[in-house]
Order: sequence, then structure tokens, then C-alpha cells
Amino acid sequence: MDRNLALECVRVTESAAISCARLMGRGDRNGADAAAVDAMRNALNDLAIDGTVVIGEGERDEAPMLYIGEKVGKGGARVDIALDPLEGTNLCATGGPNALAVIAIAEAGHFLHAPDTYMKKIAVGPRAKGAIDITKSATWNLHEVAKAKACAVQDLTVIILERDRHNDLIHEVREAGARIKLISDGDVSAAIATCWERTGVDILIGTGGAPEGVLAAAALRSTGGDMQAILQFRHEEEKSRALKMGVTDLNKVFTLEELAKGDVVFAATGVTTGDMLKGVDYLGGGAITTESVVMRSKTGTVRYIRTEHHIGRKPFYCSGL
Repeated sequence: MDRNLALECVRVTESAAISCARLMGRGDRNGADAAAVDAMRNALNDLAIDGTVVIGEGERDEAPMLYIGEKVGKGGARVDIALDPLEGTNLCATGGPNALAVIAIAEAGHFLHAPDTYMKKIAVGPRAKGAIDITKSATWNLHEVAKAKACAVQDLTVIILERDRHNDLIHEVREAGARIKLISDGDVSAAIATCWERTGVDILIGTGGAPEGVLAAAALRSTGGDMQAILQFRHEEEKSRALKMGVTDLNKVFTLEELAKGDVVFAATGVTTGDMLKGVDYLGGGAITTESVVMRSKTGTVRYIRTEHHIGRKPFYCSGL
């Protein structure tokens, strides 16, 4: 896969972030999401790729989302695309931290193909790689991660989505003695946070979206982290769609490499400022700054890019710009 595609991915996430950040804090989560989707679709369709969205925001009947199976690009290398034009729609709508525009690209057939459903996940950084087992209890995993990091369980911080479905998990982690960071949304950035010491996060546990799980796996491939996942279907229709997409074992434990394999490029641009990236800033006079990260699994390279954009002096794909 052409390494220059990595920079093109950043342009795609920049366009989505700039577009939806206009609606930060305005309480319009659907409007912000639609702005990000429109901008990302337009930017993708300008790339020299033959792309298929395999991890998107929904199925074909849920357009105008970038749906699973949608074709993008103007021709070129065949690639599969995992994306979330606005990861953290509620975060953007309320002005909360860690909203991102996210995309990952791999050679065709290298991402897990699954319906838009839930996914049970556990993720850690490089120092705990190989120490996790999603089939075992949270307590067991905490003790193993503590051993790998040469610390006490009480020194660990677990990041968990604050949902009613996690009440028992939260109780177990507290009983085990670990610290908890509860988040309202944004489990892509939460999974990536386990890989950087500066975040103070050691392990992600819980159930979130399957699209976010594949995106997180693409990033963790580059940062040396580890992850396991199991699809959590809400109804029989989702199971049926999964089987049609090639998931033969509905109870399978997916490893990091099975979620995202081969040469994978991951890119994200901050919409609102968070642990990983600074959000979009509008400086006046048509100037806008963004901060992005782009990673490549083949080389393990992680680049941070701060960009100053000047509207009117270059093509833009952002709604309302």
C-alpha cells in the first residue's frame, strides 16, 4: 500500500473535523454527525483509490451515513476502509473532550467485516501485550496486567464507558482495588490511551461499538498494544448479517491481528481537545488550525501533524465552508 496514502487520510479526517467542529456545543449531535459525514465522503471521493467501506456508521438503508458496502474514491488501488466521521457525537454536541474524526485504510480483505453491532473489548498498551484474556474475569486480567507492568493492581487505571450495562463490571473493578476513569463516549481514543504513559490509562474493558473496535485495533497495531474482542449481537438479524459477511463463528474471540491485519494506516483529527489531540481552532480571517495523528502498522511510525488551513486558498470539502 502506497505510504503517501497516509497523508491523504489526514486530509480526509481534517475535512470532517473542521466541518463538524462548527457545531461544537450547540446540542445538535445529528447535525454535527451529518456535517462530518458529508465532508468525509466528499474528501474520500477525491482520492485515487477503489475503496469499500467495510466498517461504517450503518447499513445501506441508513444513508446518508457512510454505510457498510459503500464505494468511494475515483479509481486506483483496491482498499478497505474503516471510519467514524465523528467519534463522540455527544462530545461534540456538548463541547466535551476527545471527539475525533477517524479513518483507517488497509488492503482489501484485511479488516474484520461485521454488521454495525456491539463488541466486548479489552485493550492494553505495549507493556501488557500478551497478558490479557477476554474470556477470563476483569479481576484476573487486572492481576495479569499488574504483573506485566510490575506494579500493584491498586496502581492501575481502567477506562470504562459509563453505561448501565457496565454496572457489574465497575463494581468488580472497584472490589479488585483498581482505579477507574469513566467516560461518556469515545472508546477509540480510550483504547489508544492505553498505549501512552502520559494518559495514565492502563487498560480498557467493556462493551462498545464494533466499528470503534476495528478502528482502535488499527491504531493499536501501530503503537504495539494488544486487544481482544467478541461481537455482541442485539438480535437475530444482526447475527444473520454477520454470517453473510463471513463471520462463521458468532462467539469467536478476535485477536488484534484478526480485527486489522496487514499494512494498516490509521489517522485521526481532533474535533474537541482531549487526551490525545487538540481540537479545531477557528482563528478568524479564514484561518483554521487542526491537530492530527497518523500511524502505519508496517513501520510503527506515529506522526503528529499540526496544520494551519486557509479557507479560500485551497479546495475544501467541508459543509458550509
